[in-house]
Amino acid sequence: MKTIKIADMTLRRAAENREMLLGFREKIDIAKQLDRLNVDIIEMPALSGNKADELLVKSIASVLKNSILSVESGLTEESALNAWNALSGAARPRLNVVVPVSAVQMEYMCKKKPPMVLKLIESLVSRCASLCPDVEFSAADATRSEKDFLAKAVSTAVKAGAKTITFCDSIGTLFPNEIEDFLNDAVCRIDELKTVEYAMQCSNEIKMAAACAFASVNAGVSTIKTTVCDSLTPTLDAVAHTIRLRGDSLKIRSNVNITALSSFLKQLIPQIKTKRGESTPFINGVAEQTEDFTLDENTDITALIGVISKLGYNLTQEDNAKVYESFLSVVGKKDFIGVKELEAIIASSALQVPPVYKLISYVINSGNVLTPTANITLEKDGVRQNGLSTGDGPIDAAFLAIEKITGHHYELDDFQIQSVTEGREAMGDALVKLRSDGELYSGKGISTDIIGASIRAYISALNKIVYDADNA
Repeated sequence: MKTIKIADMTLRRAAENREMLLGFREKIDIAKQLDRLNVDIIEMPALSGNKADELLVKSIASVLKNSILSVESGLTEESALNAWNALSGAARPRLNVVVPVSAVQMEYMCKKKPPMVLKLIESLVSRCASLCPDVEFSAADATRSEKDFLAKAVSTAVKAGAKTITFCDSIGTLFPNEIEDFLNDAVCRIDELKTVEYAMQCSNEIKMAAACAFASVNAGVSTIKTTVCDSLTPTLDAVAHTIRLRGDSLKIRSNVNITALSSFLKQLIPQIKTKRGESTPFINGVAEQTEDFTLDENTDITALIGVISKLGYNLTQEDNAKVYESFLSVVGKKDFIGVKELEAIIASSALQVPPVYKLISYVINSGNVLTPTANITLEKDGVRQNGLSTGDGPIDAAFLAIEKITGHHYELDDFQIQSVTEGREAMGDALVKLRSDGELYSGKGISTDIIGASIRAYISALNKIVYDADNA
């Protein structure tokens, strides 16, 4: 009975699929659960260059006990080294070198001719093998590549030190029998495959990914790649249960704990599908309750900076001084201030920047019988830009419309609204905290319209992010 390894690509796919966007803590929790389920390999995307990605890999590496942690190396030796530095603390680390091998992807994604791609494969795999004892080479879009070139690419990777070869059916239009024929042909052409393990990564464009995965088993693959719930990949649930029910006929088994898997999926899948609409910015919902602090007129600047740091802010010396000055003026009028008041002070005092984006207008349509829609107009460098989006609510729709204008998604770390005056014309005070490259940026907005206050707070935080990026 052959044991088929199960690789889970949920965290890797989450970087590409906005329907699967997950927060920092959620990603770590998913990795822990997959490890407990005895999933053999947990895959993660290449580092994007920000501190948050590096911290996430290091955090997951430190908690895994059984699973192999596989991280994409990127397409440069520098990115491979960065991936290894983040990954090296894992009990079972793996670097995954993903290189396109079809003519169309080599030209448009890699921007290299076939001979240069072979040199790239050799240099990247060799570099990764010098860093990590376990290296995988993934031939992206392998099923559309020229057979002779694919054979050269795989041979080059194996000779350079790859221990596992993955063939990717990126377009996902092959039938199961065609997948089996493709792999059998590759095995006949490539002698080096007899010395390494090989896997098939199937896509679900024609809803046959799971069937194709099991057809690949007939052709000798050692690993099936899955996700928890992604429409473009075989699901972990489908693969694990098929092996349990029909594994005997294929003479295969897996290590996945089926009983625990059912419980895990019942918790996770509704969480992914109900917490988020289509690309909602509310990735983590409202932030968890922060540890409370009580500050009074006896609090000195050192203690205040310590509290600011615990809240997640990394302010400059100048901004810390501005916050402390504002803090003294506020605390002198009352006995003490709490966390929410301090964060409002930070939002209004720290990193005050020239407004790159200015709010021109917003139109919100919402009700109990229609989908909330936001039409936002912003101005940047004298040019007006418009964004239109639906959302899970009017504020969600507004934030998504702003994202469409900027072309960037930022993790919403916290969102607060409170009344600062009383009566029907009460002023609403909104606080938005966005996370970019591991840093927190807060913005504040005030209006008699809580949606308007929220939009202004988001734009305030956004302008701080843009200012920091332009002056890095």
